[in-house]
Amino acid sequence: MATEKIHPYPAEYIPDENRYQNMIYNRCGSNGLKLPVLSLGFWHNFGHAADATVMKKLCFTAFDNGITHFDLANNYGPPPGSAEINLGKILKTDLKPHRDELIISTKAGYTMWPGPYGDWGSRKYLLASLDQSLKRMQLDYVDIFYHHRMDPNTPLEETMGALAHAVRSGKALYAGISNYTAAAAKQAAAILRDLHCPVVINQIRYSIFNRGIEPDGLKQAAAESGYGLIAFSPLAQGLLTDKYLCGIPADSRIASDSVFLNKKDLTKARLQQISALNNIARNRGQTLAQMALSWVLRDGAVTSVLIGASKASQITENLQVLNAPDFSTEELAAIDSIAPVHTDA
Repeated sequence: MATEKIHPYPAEYIPDENRYQNMIYNRCGSNGLKLPVLSLGFWHNFGHAADATVMKKLCFTAFDNGITHFDLANNYGPPPGSAEINLGKILKTDLKPHRDELIISTKAGYTMWPGPYGDWGSRKYLLASLDQSLKRMQLDYVDIFYHHRMDPNTPLEETMGALAHAVRSGKALYAGISNYTAAAAKQAAAILRDLHCPVVINQIRYSIFNRGIEPDGLKQAAAESGYGLIAFSPLAQGLLTDKYLCGIPADSRIASDSVFLNKKDLTKARLQQISALNNIARNRGQTLAQMALSWVLRDGAVTSVLIGASKASQITENLQVLNAPDFSTEELAAIDSIAPVHTDA
């Protein structure tokens, strides 16, 4: 006689019991922490104007497929703070039973409140921001707390000391950095190592159209210092998809001339690049978006890729990269010729 499965917390959402069957998890450099190959980013589509049902469906679809890492920042929205508030609601109503299965990260480093203490990398700002983030998400701790961008005016020892303090206080389990160059990341890693709080991850912009980390030597630097890399904007804000090959959809980011992507970015030369890349993807049996994600992961240097989504079907499409074929030498050479290293989107 079958017995009824008892769940420790009452919740409408019951995750797929096979959620870990297909996902791949990579170590963050030489550290013990593992991240899924694909992580869910909350940079867009989780602000106050977003539909609560859609936000839940995005989180549930991700988690049902083994995407255990949800990435936020204090200023994600709009307005700033709203993405954290919305995740907090979802955690409270549905995901609380699974908190220990999740990696939740947040950041501080960009402008969050007026005055001299709401920006950049001071100890005052970082620790105050972390306290605010925890309240918004209704959490006791985050798994990773990042410094969001390099600060040219605050001593790096102060900024890294604040991250180490956040870890020692139990409000964060790991320290991360974001948008750090190879040289700055090397210094940060050394400081945190001396503080017995190793940096586990550097979050960087990386895509076929933005390859700045390659001439910077960041991949090699990460390997030498023992931290992982997680890439954001792998689809170049949507340019590395097929959505613009037949015009500009009314509901697209370019149509609204957003601060992140507008019509001037979609030049004739860029469209030619997108079309040529799309042909390579089709010959590989992939969509352009899938190929763009596979390309970021091609050499094993990147631990995880952050994907954004406005609908659940985009997540399931991106998951197909788990079974993607390796790139041939000819394919990589063709991509290099279409979008060389100096290309920047």
